Amino acid sequence: MTQVAAEPQEFFALFGADRRPDPYPHYARWRERWPVAALAPQMFAVSGLAEATQVLRDPAFGHPEPEYLDPADRLPDQPVDESGRVVRAFLSLNPPDHTRLRRLVAKAFTPRMVERLAPRIEELTASLLDSAGGAFDLMTSLAKPLPVEVIAELLGVPLDDREQFAAWSHAMARALDPPFLQRPETIEPAVKARQSFVGYFRELAARRRSEPGEDLLSALVAVSDAGDVLTEGELLVTLTLLLIAGHETTTNLIGNGVLALLHHPDGLRAAADTPDRVVEEVLRYDSPVQLTARTALRDTTLGEVPVPAGSQAIILLGAANRDPAASPDPDEFNPSRPAARHLAFGQGIHFCLGAPLARLEGRIVLRELARRLPDLRLAGTPEWNSTTTLRGLATLPVAR
Repeated sequence: MTQVAAEPQEFFALFGADRRPDPYPHYARWRERWPVAALAPQMFAVSGLAEATQVLRDPAFGHPEPEYLDPADRLPDQPVDESGRVVRAFLSLNPPDHTRLRRLVAKAFTPRMVERLAPRIEELTASLLDSAGGAFDLMTSLAKPLPVEVIAELLGVPLDDREQFAAWSHAMARALDPPFLQRPETIEPAVKARQSFVGYFRELAARRRSEPGEDLLSALVAVSDAGDVLTEGELLVTLTLLLIAGHETTTNLIGNGVLALLHHPDGLRAAADTPDRVVEEVLRYDSPVQLTARTALRDTTLGEVPVPAGSQAIILLGAANRDPAASPDPDEFNPSRPAARHLAFGQGIHFCLGAPLARLEGRIVLRELARRLPDLRLAGTPEWNSTTTLRGLATLPVAR
């Protein structure tokens, strides 16, 4: 297996605009040749299911330690700790910092809090579908507004602020692609959106400390574990993570799922009858998150490939999820498929904390859509967003 991709540009071409509507045949050809590909002395592309799972679960892989920043180099409102290190969300930290922060957030973001949202998600879904016309863009009418309403209600964001809330989330999500896919025009809006978001939540958190409610922000402000609490910086970066993870990825899950169902003759019927199974198949078939990365914390091996300490492993989740090792006929969308292995929410200690909320929203939306609009059909050509890390539709024209 110890092979080197002769041309790293061949790897970068996987993410070209011409391949955006359906990157999976290109992923498959790459994965068959190089489940692990050395693109450079310290950069590897991982596309096989077994190898991707190893990277996500093996403690030999993690994240680089937080940077120390000179105050002059710091962006406005960029949280730092008392030693001058950038404060990062627990998703991008290693133990023991990751363990401590995840435990605190998990104590506030409980399964009970998520399940309590079910009636409200059903109500919002019904209202949005009732407001849609005979022909409408499903992304604008349902897939985009619903998740931002849900995460905003969960966090206790006032109703009048939610439109701005959604705009900040979208701007930050566009800048999540790795540097080799990053476009300069997305960086400045993302930085400004993050600064605005941090400033907004700094003020809202202060209000929740003096006037707590039943929302997640109030719970995060008050959460304690043996006297340990979230610092202000940790709270702010956690809220940023929850915003993007709870909004953009669920929007993509809904859009990608509806498109797949409309291409399948019995798709909507399956969504009405077995929405749980359909959601898992959507996550496997067309994952909202396509890329993630880890750093080798020590010399190790990946499969049979030596990986030096400090190397970056870029994991193609979309390719790994369609590995034949995950399920037979992986390129077929099969809503009745028994639950197949997938990495849509990651694996190991960084498994997505918001997975129950995403599954709940996906299950309710696809079920209600199928029951209310059983004759829904495509009414035009969908357009895809230009991002790669988060895969989702910009438009999805449909008619009832």
